[in-house]
Amino acid sequence: MTTTTQRTRIRIDGMDCPSCAMKVETAARRAVGVREVSVSATTRMMTLDHDGRVDLAAMGETIRGLGYGFAPVQPSEPKAAPAPREAQGCCGGGCGDHDHAAHDNDGHDLGKAKAPTNIHAHHVHDDEPGVTWWRTAKARLTFAAAAAVAAAWLLGAAFPAQRPALFIIATFVGLAPIARRAAMAALNGSPFTIETLMTVAAFGAMAIGAQEEAAVVVILFLLGEMLEGFAAGRARASIQSLAALTPRVALRDNDGAIEDVEARSLRIGDVILIRPGDRAPADGQVIEGDSGLDESPITGESAPVRKSVGDAVFAGSINGAGALRVRVTADAEDNTIARIVRLVEDAQESKAPTQRMIDRFARWYTPGVMVVAALVALVPPLALSAAWGEWIYKGLAILLIGCPCALVISTPAAVAASLSAGARRGLLIKGGATLETLGHVTRVAFDKTGTLTQGRPQVTDVIAFAASGSETLRLAAGVETGSSHPLAQAILDRARRDGLAPAPARDQAALPGEGVSATIEGRAHFLGSLAAAQARGALSDDAAARIAALQGEGKSIAVLIRDNETLGALAMRDEPREDAREGLAALAALGVETAMLSGDAPPVAQAVGEGLGVETRAGLKPQDKQAVLNEWRGRGAVVAMVGDGVNDAPALAAADVGVAMGGGTDVALETED
Repeated sequence: MTTTTQRTRIRIDGMDCPSCAMKVETAARRAVGVREVSVSATTRMMTLDHDGRVDLAAMGETIRGLGYGFAPVQPSEPKAAPAPREAQGCCGGGCGDHDHAAHDNDGHDLGKAKAPTNIHAHHVHDDEPGVTWWRTAKARLTFAAAAAVAAAWLLGAAFPAQRPALFIIATFVGLAPIARRAAMAALNGSPFTIETLMTVAAFGAMAIGAQEEAAVVVILFLLGEMLEGFAAGRARASIQSLAALTPRVALRDNDGAIEDVEARSLRIGDVILIRPGDRAPADGQVIEGDSGLDESPITGESAPVRKSVGDAVFAGSINGAGALRVRVTADAEDNTIARIVRLVEDAQESKAPTQRMIDRFARWYTPGVMVVAALVALVPPLALSAAWGEWIYKGLAILLIGCPCALVISTPAAVAASLSAGARRGLLIKGGATLETLGHVTRVAFDKTGTLTQGRPQVTDVIAFAASGSETLRLAAGVETGSSHPLAQAILDRARRDGLAPAPARDQAALPGEGVSATIEGRAHFLGSLAAAQARGALSDDAAARIAALQGEGKSIAVLIRDNETLGALAMRDEPREDAREGLAALAALGVETAMLSGDAPPVAQAVGEGLGVETRAGLKPQDKQAVLNEWRGRGAVVAMVGDGVNDAPALAAADVGVAMGGGTDVALETED
């Protein structure tokens, strides 16, 4: 008889590395009724498949005894069969043409997703909302142990005869919780852990009279754990902050009546209203309206993308000037932002075993270290009549040297000097392992927007038809005065650089899907897209051909019309950084291959790539960039990824080395190395 399998998701606070996850998984698998367990140190979640007989209360007590929190985040629910959740494609549909008409308004405040409250946890963990790092349990224990050692040192100076006893007491302040966790892990299927090594080494040191060394080693161990927890919490918080890219509240159209609902309650088929300046709360398809959307946080598109009926809208994109009605095409847990989060988490999970190889093989490595330490301590005295004290001390030293956390703490001086030298040059490197990997990189992938380019459009060409170039620029700046649209800012910046004052304008109005109109010197002026200019019949065949040639170079075009006469046009593009070509040439001189991976429209990216002389792949979604990097790594390349946006985060996490630009998004800065 087949029984129904239930799935329960449980929040496990306090995990910072794969070794932690392995201990929790081993303990959970021993419970009656458990069929499958999956534990993620990155998300601090455990997925438990069971037949309903499992005693979650008893399991919670066991895992708390290991030093971790335990809180189910949703009730058990029947499911047909266990199936791993696969990372799905991130974005559907293609990128539309650049639309000069979509003007950006100030963004609305965004509600942040609430983290589940751990009502069962018995102490504060690093990633709980509002908890500063010095108030966490690991930090408090580290400070208490350090204070105890300082007190032992001061009192020992005053009372030398009591110095050994004082240091033993100080050692136990930090060692007691470590020893308790080691004992609980041993009772629950993990007898050989980092805590076991530290406990044996500390007790052995005290037994041979090295009480001060034992106390200092315990403090260093606790310090390493505290710093590891802090770093892991920072990275985890940045990934969770991606949820802020989608608003907490959505406007649902209920048969003509607009109602405020929670964005996470939206379901496929719902119709929502996205007002000018709002962020899209869900993935969907436009069923009414025409506007330009800023998709740069999601796809890397450098200019707003025009959206009209039938076009795809991605959660987190920012609406421009026109209101849109959108039919939802994905549930909240499966929208663009949610999929990007999963891509980042999955990439970090697959990368962690390589970064922490000792933890991965701890079930064989740790017993091996203990056997070697025992042989070093026993064989010379027994076989060669060597001094017991000397060789026991050496055996205990091997235990400490063999501890994975001790290896991290004992970073060579050369690595520390390299990190400091990098910091003085503006390079913030997250560890010695990254330095080692950088030396073996054979291929570097670059994002385009904000990485190889300036990250903002600039006026590259002013085309004169019925007016001079300077007059065209002066009038266009007048039409755009007061606008915050990126292309408008490019026109105003170019006018300032050329020393031209914008023409005085009034009655300015945005025309959704077309452009902007204004009255200047008593005459009607229009500045907008090529399609809108052609619809007005004001463009000659020769002018249209000249503009089409500029569009072929990946440039956005704004045509200036007065009454029915075409005065001129302006071409704009996000131009490369001044030092981009030099940087690519330096890598080529080192024998390192380079490529540009861009979410921007192919004509735009190809034009920039050809100008820089770099291999280009364009129109890539976040998971596409990640797939390209995995393909290269599968062929044996050691890959570095350089980027700055949300859409780069999965690739940054998947690369052997992730490099983020200093002005990038928080998630990019925390995902990279």
